[in-house]
Order: sequence, then structure tokens, then C-alpha cells
Amino acid sequence: MPCLNYRAALFTSCAFLFATPAFADESAGPTTPIIVTGHGLEAGPATPAYDVQTIERDAVIASASGRIEDVLNSVAGFSQFRRSDSRSANPSSQGATLRALGGNASSRTLVLLDGVPVANPFFGYIPYSAIAPERLSSIRVTRGGGSGAFGSGAVAGTIEMTSAGPDQIGILQGSALVNDRGETQTSATIAPKLGAGFLIASVQWDRGEGFWTTPKDQRVPASARAAYDSWSASLRAVAPLSETVELQASALAYGDQRTLRFKGADSTSDGQQASLRLVGRGDWQFDVLGYVQAQDFSNIVISSSTYRKTLDQHRTPTTAIGGKAELRPPVGENHVLRIGTDLRLSDGRLLELPYNASGAFTAVRRAGGNQSDLGFYAEDDWTLGDLVLTAGGRADRWTIRNGFYRSVSPAGAVTQDDAYANRSGWMGNGRAGLVWHANKAVSLRAAAYTGMRLPTLNELYRPFVVFPVTTEANPNLKPERLRGYEAGIDVHPLEALTLSLTAFDNKVKDAVANVTLNGTTRERQNVKAIRSRGLETAAALDLGQVRFDGSLAWTDAKVRADDPDLDGMRPSQTPKFAASATLAWLPADGWRFAATLRHVGAQYEDDLQTYVLPAATTLDGYVQVPVTDAFSLVLRAENLTDETIVTRNQNGSIDLGTPRTFWAGLRVALR
Repeated sequence: MPCLNYRAALFTSCAFLFATPAFADESAGPTTPIIVTGHGLEAGPATPAYDVQTIERDAVIASASGRIEDVLNSVAGFSQFRRSDSRSANPSSQGATLRALGGNASSRTLVLLDGVPVANPFFGYIPYSAIAPERLSSIRVTRGGGSGAFGSGAVAGTIEMTSAGPDQIGILQGSALVNDRGETQTSATIAPKLGAGFLIASVQWDRGEGFWTTPKDQRVPASARAAYDSWSASLRAVAPLSETVELQASALAYGDQRTLRFKGADSTSDGQQASLRLVGRGDWQFDVLGYVQAQDFSNIVISSSTYRKTLDQHRTPTTAIGGKAELRPPVGENHVLRIGTDLRLSDGRLLELPYNASGAFTAVRRAGGNQSDLGFYAEDDWTLGDLVLTAGGRADRWTIRNGFYRSVSPAGAVTQDDAYANRSGWMGNGRAGLVWHANKAVSLRAAAYTGMRLPTLNELYRPFVVFPVTTEANPNLKPERLRGYEAGIDVHPLEALTLSLTAFDNKVKDAVANVTLNGTTRERQNVKAIRSRGLETAAALDLGQVRFDGSLAWTDAKVRADDPDLDGMRPSQTPKFAASATLAWLPADGWRFAATLRHVGAQYEDDLQTYVLPAATTLDGYVQVPVTDAFSLVLRAENLTDETIVTRNQNGSIDLGTPRTFWAGLRVALR
């Protein structure tokens, strides 16, 4: 009940701000112009000490699929557990990971939207369909462990998404597209300025019958297209409280329905979140944030032999509240000191019903628990001429409490009733780095870091089925621990050209992986470690009308385990090689012709490297041509060469990714 009261209070506060525009005192004399950004505090001077890649707005809104995970795929080394996007994957498989540090579908990368963690608190997956690219200003991807706000989840890196303001969006922007299967994608955003502040309201709706994920020679009468129907709506207001302080309020709601492989194999995910943020840019800078989230998930499992319902994962309601407070005191022009604390509380439950061959449910299962993480952190960037040093640390007090699993027969008899011991502890982590600007053209950098990640409530308490394989939960999982090093060079031989190279060595101890026990059973277990070593390169060329962006990742990842059959294997669903390159021509304002080539190397379905997912190379296209001052024609093409993309291979039973798809529609933009 306290969580619900807190959520109601936060939504009420947001509604009050949304309804209250920022008025100026017209009777007052001339004053210093008040500028609001809608963003958090600026990044420190030592940010380039880490391997950072930024995706600007023009690339964010110009992907062939119009989906945010497609945009993130332009960063080589970014991966979800499966190659499917949010139209044809089960939502619970869509974690975010960098550097092949994942042993299952949970996110090892901290994903933030305007400072708020967006991962589902129970599962750890990212609700990609809720995040419309048109709402964003930029995306910054930092590889490697983090120790700043909410850094306990940043084992593999941090993805920071920043919302766009009215200067980028205009008074109105929208789009409506249809593809060659009759599927539609629509969105609309208004961004009026209100006094010195602004308001942004946005909606999007994607729906379609989907494509066949089952190969033609494996289809049966029960096979179904990957139908999808998703929507999201957001409201955001920014208002100045003084010349240096602004208040930001945001609310987001979304719903997503999908069908995978068989008729009736339906999944749903929905959620609501709200946040309030106070940002001060005076001598004593500060960033104070509070948020609340409520999410739910359901899933129907259909047998691949009888094509009947075998499991109804009926509900998984989860509530999370959290926040942070960061202070940057004035300690001299050569220092940027950050001192802060953050808190995350989550509570999740599941309700599921298994079914027998005659169609009757055989049990009612409930499971769940609570988690908390209270962190304290400090970090200082010290500029010494051409050399910038950075060092920081954080301490986390974590708890895993009230874990349980209870099963009741249809007659009401309790058949299993387990209550798991509460656990808690302190963990300390840190990071340090440097960047030396050797000259105008060359910068050298190096960093070392540690980190941690708590196992999710899903990993601890919820088994799942991808028929015929059942993956069991494990209430005794330990937190993952990261240790990593990296070194790199950034070269600017020309003003228009940037090249970078990074070598890294990361190791996650006690990594949670889906370990195979037999042909039909896996279990989440802590393996000794996953060690990932490799190279990451990036190139960016901006000649005005011609732009090129490319990245490449080569990763040698291995599992260290007591089991000799598992020791030395590559983690499941992780390729050794991934690359992406986009070439764009912008002949005039509002015009864009772009092609994106991506390659993902071969990877394995399972931890024992039994079933291979072959390498895949895809070519996408994007064209935007203005037809009036306000309207533009948009043409998009996914997988132009119709490459076969295998997303699942279980003993020859295969799922496929997006086939060749053409989109056409209009985009409107009023300034």
C-alpha cells in the first residue's frame, strides 16, 4: 500500500505541473533570459576516458524499421538475447547487453531515459516498443562498468537516452507509414512553448499481422504469423523555477500484444511510469530525481507437439520506486566533483497456471519477492592541462527479501510452499580513468573499473518454457561481480573525420547463465565467470552533405565453469564479430538518402554450442524527400537482400527474423 500511495502522489504532482505553464512577470523590468533545456547536468570532462559512442537525432529518427532497438544495433557489440526485434520476440527475451557479457536474457547494461532506469524491474528486459525514436534528442552509449547514479546495474555499460525539446521537434511532428504486408506505424507529437518552459505530448501506435517466423517447410495448421499491436503515450513538461533551476515532469504509459509461432501463443506487456526531476545549474549544481513504475507481463505457452496450451503465465505485476540526489559543489575550475546517492525498491509477483493435455489446469502457482539497492557514490574529474584524470567509487547496500514459491492444486490443496531466506550485504565498486589529449589530432585513454548486478526476481523465482525446454529458476543466485580494463585511442586526422580503437578485457564473476542439465531442462546458475576480451572500432565522417558512421566489434568471450562440458564455451547468443555501417547523403535541408549495412557473426542457441545460428548480413535503406514545406515522403526498406536471419534453433526447430519489408508514408513537421 505505501508503494501505491507514493505512485498516486507522484502522478498527482506530475499532473499539477503539466497543468501549470510557466508565466513571466510582465510588470518586471528587463531580466536575464531564462533558458531551460529539459536535460540533466552536463557530462564531465573525463567522459572521453571511457569508450563512448553517441547517436545524434538525425540518425535516431531515420532507421529502416522505426524502432529504437534497430537504432541501437548501429553500435557494434550491442545485443539482445535474440536477434528478433520488438515485433516478433517474446518481451522477456529483450535485455540489453554490451561486450558479450550476458549469459541469459537479463540486461547487463543500464538503460536510462532522461535519467530514469527503464528496465522491467522483475525481468530485466527493456520495453523497446514504448520508446519512440521521434521523441529523442540523442543516445549516448558508454561501454564498461559504471559507478555513478544507478551504477549497480551497469555491468556491461550504460545507454543514456535524452528526450528532444521543442527546438528539435517543432510545434508538431508526425508520421504515418504502411508496409507491403499492410502493417501500419503512426505517431504524433506536439511541443508548444509555454512562457519560458515547454510541454511535449506524444503518441505512437504500431500494429500488423506480422511475418512468418516459422519456415515454410515447418509450418503446421496451428502456425501463426508474428502479429503485434503496440502503443505508447508520453507527456513531458519543463518549467523554470529561477534563472538556474528547472523542474521536469514526465509520464509514460504503454501496452504491447504479440503472437509468436503458434495460434494462441500470445504475450502482453504494459506499464506506466512517472518522474519528477529538479536540476540546478548555479554554482552549486544539483540533480534530484524521483520516479515510480508499474509494469505487468503475461504469456501463453503452446506445445509444439499437441499445439495446445500448456502454461498460462497469467500475470506478473511489478512495482518499483526510486530516485537519486546528486550534488556538484564548486571546488575549483579544474575539478568537477559529483557526490550522490540513489535508491531502487522493487516488488514483483507472478501468477501462472499449467495445463494438461485435456485442457484442464493442474495447479495455481505464485512466486515473487522484493529487492532494494541503496547506493552512495562520489567521482571527481581533474583537468591538468591536456591530461584529465577521473576516479570514483560507490557503495551499495542491497537486499533480497520475502522470496517465495507456492503451488496449489485445483482442489485447493497446497502441494509446494517454499519461503526463501532473506539476504543482504554491502558491495563496494569503483572506476578510474584518464584521457590525454596528446595534440589536436590524437587522444589516448585508459580506464579500469569494477561493478555489480543483482539477480532479477525473474532469475530467482520464475521458471519459463520455450517448448520443449524448461528453464528453472534458482532462489540461491549470487550477485554478479565485474572487473574490467580498457585502453583506447581517438584520432582526428581531419576536422571531418574521427577514428577510434578500444581494446578491453572484462570479467563477470558469478555470472548468471542458463545452464543445460539435459535435453529438455536448463537451470539458472552462477558459473565461475564470463570473460570477454576484444577490440571495438568506430569511424565517423561528416562532409556536410555526405556522412558515414561505422562501428565494429570483435569479441572473444568464454565461460569459466566447474562443469568440463561448459568450461571454455562461448556464452549462448553471443557472436564473435559484429559490424554496422551507414552512409547518408543529405543534398538539401529535409532530404535524406541512407543505406545501412550490418553483419552479425554466427552464434549458438545454447550454452553447450550444440545448435548454430548462422551469420547474417542485412542491408537497409531510408529515403526522405520533402514534397511541401511541411510534408515529406518517407520510403524505408528492411533487409533489402531478404537475408535469412535465424533467431532460434532448437534441435532443428527454427524461428526467423524480419524478411524483406518495404514501407512508404508521409512525415509532417511544423516549425
